[in-house]
Amino acid sequence: MQADTLITGGVVVTMDPARRVIAEGAVAVRDGQIIAVDTAKALRGIEAAETVDASGQIVIPGLIDVHAHAGHGLVKSIGMHGGDRWEEICGEVYTQASPPAFWYAEARLAALERLRFGVTTGVSLLGGGDTIMRTDDPAYAEAHCRAVVEVGTRSMVAVGPTRAPHPRRYADWAGETQNTYDVGFDRQFQTCRKIVEDWHNTHDGRIQIALLYPVLRDEHERDMAPGDYAAACDQSQIIRDYARARGLIFTQDGHWRGSVRRAKHLGLLGPDSLLSHCIDLHEDEIALIAETGTKVAHNPSAIASVMGRCPAIELMAAGACVALGSDATAPDRSGDMFRHMQQAMHYHRTFFRDPSVLPIGKVLEMCTIGAAEALGMADRIGSVETGKAADLVLVDLRKPHLAPPNMPVHRLVCFANGNDVSSVMVAGRMVLRDGRATGVDAAEVLADAAAQAALMIDRIGAAADLELPADFWGQEGRRP
Repeated sequence: MQADTLITGGVVVTMDPARRVIAEGAVAVRDGQIIAVDTAKALRGIEAAETVDASGQIVIPGLIDVHAHAGHGLVKSIGMHGGDRWEEICGEVYTQASPPAFWYAEARLAALERLRFGVTTGVSLLGGGDTIMRTDDPAYAEAHCRAVVEVGTRSMVAVGPTRAPHPRRYADWAGETQNTYDVGFDRQFQTCRKIVEDWHNTHDGRIQIALLYPVLRDEHERDMAPGDYAAACDQSQIIRDYARARGLIFTQDGHWRGSVRRAKHLGLLGPDSLLSHCIDLHEDEIALIAETGTKVAHNPSAIASVMGRCPAIELMAAGACVALGSDATAPDRSGDMFRHMQQAMHYHRTFFRDPSVLPIGKVLEMCTIGAAEALGMADRIGSVETGKAADLVLVDLRKPHLAPPNMPVHRLVCFANGNDVSSVMVAGRMVLRDGRATGVDAAEVLADAAAQAALMIDRIGAAADLELPADFWGQEGRRP
C-alpha cells in the first residue's frame, strides 16, 4: 500500500464507534483521506512519501468549534468593563466601521488561532450580538472565506439578516471616506443567496455556508410593534425554508427561557437546526429539542453561561446531540477548545455537586465526532477512520504538566491546552508543522490584524475603551 503520509508511533485516539485508543498507533493518508488506522507494527509495510514520527505524542481528530463569531478577534476585550459597551462596540464596528480588509485580517487571525490550538473546523457567524450581521454586501463574507482558505482550516460561515424591524443603517469605507446607507431584509437575503452560490461547499468542501435568523424571544413580541414582530416571524420562516431547500445548516444564537417553544411554533427546529447557548430551558423545551433531532451548541465559557445554565447533561440524557462552542475570542475567551472542555466539566460538576458528571471521554466527543454530527458532517470529519478526511492533530505529551506518560486520554482532556499542539493536518495537508503555520506568514497576519484594529478603534473613537477602568483591580485589590 502506498501513502502520501504515514503518522506513526503516537497514541491514536480514534473517536470511532468503538472509541479505540491505539497505543503506538499509526495513521496512513493518501489524497487527503485516511486509508488505514492500526498499530504502527501492523502498518509497518506501508510505503509513504513522508513519515511523521509521533512518538511521545497523541494523535486525535481535528477539534471542532460549533459556535463562534467572525469579527470578535479584532474587538477582543475592548469596552468589556463598561456594562453594555462591548456589545455596543460590536454593533457599531460590524455595521459602520468594518470594510472587507477588516474581515480579511480578522478571519486570518482567528483561523490562525484555531489552527494553533488544533481546531480544524469552526462555525463563524459573520457578526456579533444576536442580530448584527455583515450581510449588506457579499464582499465581507468573501474576504472572510478567502482568509480561511489561505490559513488552511475549515469554516462554516453563518450568514443571515438582522432581526426586524428594517431597514438598518450600514456604512462602507473608501479610504478615509465613509458612505452610509440603509439596508433592508430583501437586500440581506439577496446577499446571503449570493454567498451560498459563490462559496458553499467550495475548496474541497473546506468552506461551508449556514443560514441564520436571530432568535425571537418573549421581549420581542412584547416590545416590538405587532407588524414588526409578524414580519420577523415571516422572515425567520423564509430563511429557514431556504436553508432546507439548499441543504444548509440553520442556526440561531442566544436561545433561552421559552424561545425554543417559539422556534418550534415557527417550524424552525429539526435535525439540520443548531441552537446556541440554550440556557434555562424549560423541561418541555428539552423534550422538543430531543424529539425533533435539533442540535445544541453549548458554550460553557460564554457570558450567557454565567447568566443562566445550559442543561447540557439533561439534554444529552434525553437523547439530544450537544456539542461545544467557544463563542469566539471575546470578550474574555479564546478559541482553545481544551479550555472549553475543562470548563464544561467543572461547570456541570459544580451544578450537580458530583465529580462523575460529564465523563472525560464524553466531553472529548462533544468537540470531535459529536460536533461533526451537530454540523451534519459526521460522514466526513470528527474521527480517525478509514475513508474520512485526514483532519488530524498531534499533541505533544512530553511536557511537565502532561507527565508522567500514562493515561494519555486523561492527560489530554484534563491537562492539555492549545499550545501543546505541535502539528495539524487538514484534508491531508500539513497546515501546522512543529508549531509553525505553513500557509501564511504568522508575523504578517499579526501585523495586519494590529493595523486593522487600530483603524477600527480610530473610526469609532474608542481609544478611551482601551484604558484600565477605575474598578479594574477591585476594591480589595486597590493600594491606598
